[in-house]
Amino acid sequence: MGFFDSDIIQQEAKQLFDDYQHLTQLGGKYGKFDREGKIAFIERMETLLDRYKVFMKRFELSDDFMAKMTVEQMNTQMSQFGMTPMQMFDQMNLTLERMKSEIDK
Repeated sequence: MGFFDSDIIQQEAKQLFDDYQHLTQLGGKYGKFDREGKIAFIERMETLLDRYKVFMKRFELSDDFMAKMTVEQMNTQMSQFGMTPMQMFDQMNLTLERMKSEIDK
């Protein structure tokens, strides 16, 4: 069975995508959130990033050809922005840390 044939992989991919879309839409209202809402949003984003990192690690560790191609495509896409996927995650974490530091401002 191929990597993408796995029901677990398909379910997690769908859930990650749905959660990301929901948080992205919610993020548009971030400036209107009260302190607790901002904290909750940041925590949800951190959890999503952690889940995404684990999901991507599955791709990296897989021997499946399509999984390896997916990793290669992501590396290529990120290199067009002058960064690696890990640097992207680091940048996202820095953004969340900055958002945390500005909650009370």
